[in-house]
Amino acid sequence: MRTESEQEMEWIKLDLHIHTLDDMKDALDYSAHELLEKAKALGFGVLAITLHDSVFQRAEVFADAERMGILLLSAAEMRIDGADIVLLNVRPEEAEPLRSFDDVRRLRAGRGDSIFTFAPHPFYLMSGSIGGKRLVQNIDCFDAIEICHFHKGWFDRNRPARRVAAKFTKPLLATSDAHRLSAFGSHYTSIPRPPEWTPENVFSLLRAGRGRLTSPACSWQDLWSILHFTFIEHPLRKRQRSPLERVQSHRQKRCREAQP
Repeated sequence: MRTESEQEMEWIKLDLHIHTLDDMKDALDYSAHELLEKAKALGFGVLAITLHDSVFQRAEVFADAERMGILLLSAAEMRIDGADIVLLNVRPEEAEPLRSFDDVRRLRAGRGDSIFTFAPHPFYLMSGSIGGKRLVQNIDCFDAIEICHFHKGWFDRNRPARRVAAKFTKPLLATSDAHRLSAFGSHYTSIPRPPEWTPENVFSLLRAGRGRLTSPACSWQDLWSILHFTFIEHPLRKRQRSPLERVQSHRQKRCREAQP
């Protein structure tokens, strides 16, 4: 049971693993600004747009987030030696040359507590999931382990993630890993409001295990929707859109956002 002081504490919602149409390695249909609008409406205080293998850099989106009272972290989901890792508060020139976990170790040693890394969906059988053996071998490269939104009843590949986190005293993070705007908002982590709104203060609370997870089990409708999107709709959309079309669509959407 939480103490009275904990009950009175203001909790801030975080989602630190989200994708948008800015991702040139994906085929999504909602913009960063649409994400911000929904996040504001749902009371989120900290977000990270985690493009595949590149750092989200659009200055106007960071400015919009600040005006909305949202801390938007510079971030990326990088494929490192065949496995995914999410890096928060990372700069483009730091992320681009990463090729191995030794590179990640050197980056973390140089940046100290100002950077935060976690293992996304580590035990789910999909491209880029690191798996148990490699996660344990490289556990020093991670500050936290993600709890994936895709679980229901006996099907919950987050169980081994919880065991590894407990063994190595790593905090857990609930995220949406949203590839559809409708998927954002239900799975997230909350932290007590820090005294100053900085990435380092957010990371300090997470490393101290102060995060509170919200990750409800999927409904049958959710399961069908996720499976249909993952194995039918999303692959078909990616095949239908050439790289040039993605860039053109991206530019058109940004122009529409810029219009008063």
